[in-house]
Amino acid sequence: MAVPTTRTARRGRPGYDLESLLRIAVKLFNERGYDGTSMEDLSRKLGITKSAIYHHVSSKQELLRLAVGRALDGLFAVVEEARTVPGRAIDQLEFLVRGSVTVLADRLPFVTLLLRVRGNTKVERDALAKRREFDHIVSALVEQAAIDGDIRADIDPATTARLLFGMVNSLVEWYRPRRDDDLHTIADTIATIAFEGIRLPGGE
Repeated sequence: MAVPTTRTARRGRPGYDLESLLRIAVKLFNERGYDGTSMEDLSRKLGITKSAIYHHVSSKQELLRLAVGRALDGLFAVVEEARTVPGRAIDQLEFLVRGSVTVLADRLPFVTLLLRVRGNTKVERDALAKRREFDHIVSALVEQAAIDGDIRADIDPATTARLLFGMVNSLVEWYRPRRDDDLHTIADTIATIAFEGIRLPGGE
């Protein structure tokens, strides 16, 4: 009977494991655009050969898939947590908004890239499909909160969802992480501005 072996992560040049390679690739994708970044560009930026990059990934598309997956995994983990929040739909919605702020701040380069994909490749189209799925989840919570009488029913749920997450997503344009940042304060500010505007008077 064969003894199972554990496969260890492959490493290329010291200091350039898959994680650091991915972070530098995402930085270049955000600066130059995915289509405007070649594996040669990445090779020059890292100071290693393209073959050393291919030691970790099979293609530029795989780098993109790993990068947008990092953002999507974080957002959908918050979705799953929100579903366990006791209370009404508006409570789950607020939890989702606050949690998304934390994910965005913690994985800023990856979420920035996710928000910039345009559907030119299969990886991008798959990412856009997941973004639409996320939007539908938010819209459903908004719609249920309106049915519950907790938020205004005179605004289209999909529009409310877009506006809510338009505010959250705007962080990619101005937020720059600092060591002393308090993400809870940022989340509180966004939640206060957002939910004070859509709650009905008397809502909890």
